[in-house]
Amino acid sequence: MQNFTFKKMESGSEIPYKLLLLADETIEAIDQYIFTSEIYLLHDHQQEIAVMALHKNSETELEIKNIAVIESYRSKGIGSILIHKAKEIARENHYKTLTVGTSDTGFQQIRFYEKNDFITTGIRKDFFIKNYPDPIYENGLQMRDMILLTHHLTE
Repeated sequence: MQNFTFKKMESGSEIPYKLLLLADETIEAIDQYIFTSEIYLLHDHQQEIAVMALHKNSETELEIKNIAVIESYRSKGIGSILIHKAKEIARENHYKTLTVGTSDTGFQQIRFYEKNDFITTGIRKDFFIKNYPDPIYENGLQMRDMILLTHHLTE
């Protein structure tokens, strides 16, 4: 992992909202999951370059609630490094599946997860309509449904 350092945030540490907001629309949305999630940061020397929040949905399912990389480090494989780490954490803790949800208009994100061995397993209809007070647009389209993708872990 070249000069990168991957660390779990200690409880009581300041929540890295600036990074988390790169992947989620509002602090209110982040607060819905962040206090029950484990947060991991990726550093390049002293600079925080990426964040990942993992949430235990059940004894067998771990969910990636947030994964974000700062602009200057995008398209350099950092997201895939985080996915690899999430899979490693899930396996070490004996989860069977790793899931993630993204917008139906997030074409690039969907391709990214599929490239990292996730398959589409469901849709949360009108998720972005019901859970956000104002319409959110991505790729010129209003975000409506959440696409659920799953990676089945093998020992």
